[in-house]
Amino acid sequence: MATIDTSIAPTKLARRTDWLGRAATFCYLTIAAGQLLFVAFILLYYYVRTLTGNFAGWNDKPIITGYVAGDTAGNIFFAVHVLMAAVITFGGLVQLVPAIRTRWPALHRWNGRLYLVSALTLALGGLWMTWGRGSWLVLAGAFGITLDALLIIGFAALAWQAARARQFVDHRRWAIRLFAVASAVWFMRVGYMAWGMATGGAGIGKALDGPFDIFLAFANSLIPLAIAELYLRTGARGTPAARKGVAALLIVCGLIILAGSGGAWMMMWGPYI
Repeated sequence: MATIDTSIAPTKLARRTDWLGRAATFCYLTIAAGQLLFVAFILLYYYVRTLTGNFAGWNDKPIITGYVAGDTAGNIFFAVHVLMAAVITFGGLVQLVPAIRTRWPALHRWNGRLYLVSALTLALGGLWMTWGRGSWLVLAGAFGITLDALLIIGFAALAWQAARARQFVDHRRWAIRLFAVASAVWFMRVGYMAWGMATGGAGIGKALDGPFDIFLAFANSLIPLAIAELYLRTGARGTPAARKGVAALLIVCGLIILAGSGGAWMMMWGPYI
């Protein structure tokens, strides 16, 4: 899923091309490009409206539950949730850059702490908005959000525990898994756009209650997690054929991400800025 961890892969002959590493770098760069577009949208849409006091402007873009007059607590939770989304998205990308970890370890540590706090805040906030505020259209979507939140909480705890124990290889593995599930909201948007462009929207219901909607409610976290797991396991002890197969998968994923991110900018984000 990223450019991380040559330390988890067995040493290869210098003359042999590391296709898995190159494919992982390509996939990371496509993710970074798409997530930076998402960060730009959050800054230009939500930050501008929030900092200027135009809270009702949150609803300029179709959303399940945004600004609700009189719901002070709910509006505050929503503001914290969407504003911190930019922090965790950018922070996650920074955290996965090996050069930063190597050359600026203090930045890596402090950014990691901020990332963990942001991940836990967003997970708990997502649970509250789902079950406390009722921000869901179909029950499958609510359960999908709940599953993702629980995975975030669990992986964040394990990443922190491994770092405290100075088990850095294990820490990086849990951090990659955390990044995969913490990016689920973004993966969902990219997934919708990639699927819509490829199929014309087959299986997408008007109330997000179609078969594809139900599938994506869980796939937005489980598919990235599964791919990250394949990368980790293949990099650690995979055969040459397995490494090439996973490298090909990462390249395909990167191309899908590029297409989905471009579509999301043109249809979901750009028009509302």
